[in-house]
Amino acid sequence: MARRYDCNEATDRVTGLREAASAVRRGELVVLPTDTVYGIGADAFSAEAVSDLLDAKGRGRNMPTPVLIGSPNTLHGLVTDFSEQAWELVDAFWPGALTLVAKHQPSLQWDLGDTRGTVAIRMPLHPVAIELLTEVGPMAVSSANLTGHPSPEDCDAAQGMLGDSVSVYLDGGPTPGIVPSSIVDVTGKVPVLLRAGALSPEELRKVVPDLEVAN
Repeated sequence: MARRYDCNEATDRVTGLREAASAVRRGELVVLPTDTVYGIGADAFSAEAVSDLLDAKGRGRNMPTPVLIGSPNTLHGLVTDFSEQAWELVDAFWPGALTLVAKHQPSLQWDLGDTRGTVAIRMPLHPVAIELLTEVGPMAVSSANLTGHPSPEDCDAAQGMLGDSVSVYLDGGPTPGIVPSSIVDVTGKVPVLLRAGALSPEELRKVVPDLEVAN
């Protein structure tokens, strides 16, 4: 039976975050608010939990799960060949709606899907999300919807789709909007915008002037 906690109420928020952290450590799934839409999350280092996440969404391994982190410092243990331009993007736009595709450390024991040695990583601008991520470490997080359905802007929509496949729902109220994060590939010599979202090419070029846009 799924449990749901109102994170706008102080006592419920404390309890909910504690229960969510325990669920993640047990390899279970949780739903959490972010600065874009609600996400369904699992321990990034539990292959079984990530597989359960993909199954809950009806999503294949060909669409790997992004990773959310609670601090830019966490990047040092997760990525390699991270360029100066990539760090400049982090400094300018994190926490916020920018996802960076980077090469992950070859030694990492995780299985996020068919990533081909890369990881899509972001630090969200949401206090509930950051508090949970700070407590449990990197989480595999995807939008909390069934594949092919709209991404949820509130906890009701997420729970209506995912039901008891999720152990804990953290209800932070409606999210600010449904505009997704912008995705920039920083694995090459020149950053490439793969998806324009909350951040426009013009905004990104103020930080990395040679940014290219994928066709």
